[in-house]
Amino acid sequence: MKLMVLILNKTDALESLLEGMSAAGLGGATIIESSGLATTLSRLDSSFISASIRAILSGAEEDNRTIFSVIRNDQLDLARKVVYNTVGDLSTPNTGIMFTLPIDFVEGTRKNRALPDPIVPPPAETVNEKAEEEKPHKTEETHEEGRKKRSLFGKKKRKKRNNSDD
Repeated sequence: MKLMVLILNKTDALESLLEGMSAAGLGGATIIESSGLATTLSRLDSSFISASIRAILSGAEEDNRTIFSVIRNDQLDLARKVVYNTVGDLSTPNTGIMFTLPIDFVEGTRKNRALPDPIVPPPAETVNEKAEEEKPHKTEETHEEGRKKRSLFGKKKRKKRNNSDD
């Protein structure tokens, strides 16, 4: 599994991109509004630094969208094709940046909902009911076996004393 991250500067392509991802079976994405360093500094109007960065990155005044999507390893090429077909070549300035990160663990995705039950102890009632079901039902034979075992291990029957002899 991979986490695909796309920082989309070309936000007018967002709707087409999301439709393309959904049509390709890459559903399940989170989109957040974000902004880059240049845009944020220009809004802060931090004098020299802001003017220098604005001069270098002119035209980067708009906010962008960051899209997070958990994909299977075999879906990466498909995801890249969808991005290139809807957004265009990412090497073009002010288009976007895309990268992936390996994922060691995923829980809660639609693909993983059919996995075995989570490892959570069942309620106490269920445990007791299950234990009762697993116990063998005592029969007369098991009672008899129990008496034989007790007599083998030294438990003797007590004789009744007759107090009338006194």
